[in-house]
Amino acid sequence: MNELERWANFYLLTSAAAATLIGLLFVIIALGAERGVEKEDDTAKIRLYLTPTVIYFASELLLAALLTFPNHTRLTATLCICLAGVVGLVYSGTTLIGGGDKKSFEERRDRIPYAIVPSAAYGLLVLGGVLFLHAPQPGLTFVAVGMLTLLTLGICNSWAIVIDVSTRPRRQNSK
Repeated sequence: MNELERWANFYLLTSAAAATLIGLLFVIIALGAERGVEKEDDTAKIRLYLTPTVIYFASELLLAALLTFPNHTRLTATLCICLAGVVGLVYSGTTLIGGGDKKSFEERRDRIPYAIVPSAAYGLLVLGGVLFLHAPQPGLTFVAVGMLTLLTLGICNSWAIVIDVSTRPRRQNSK
């Protein structure tokens, strides 16, 4: 399909960025583990903020990979886009609701960057996927905006994680 071929460089660029940032996150977490964690609350906080970031980058990487498959029809591309969007909406919805976790967010204002904005990004993917059936270029533009939103959120979250890990004092080894 000619419509997807025009976007191939965009998918290549965003997937490379997402893959690189996932790798860097693992490096940061390894360095953070070296510093040690003093309280169990710190471990839960790291998991709470790291998991969505990895999910955003993985969503970006998966969707870009799916959209670069050769021989897509409009229907198969739409199904790939909508599937990624719906799975993301479900994940974001459970994050918004709290997923049964008592410590889902430190503050209510954390719901905006960690649940509402990602839900909107995944909603853009679904909207773009549906629109792609009837108007391919505008549909793919909505998909691109959703993907860039997820990439931006992941970068912002990664920065916050890096700052948290790098400013944490080293744990004193007791001998």
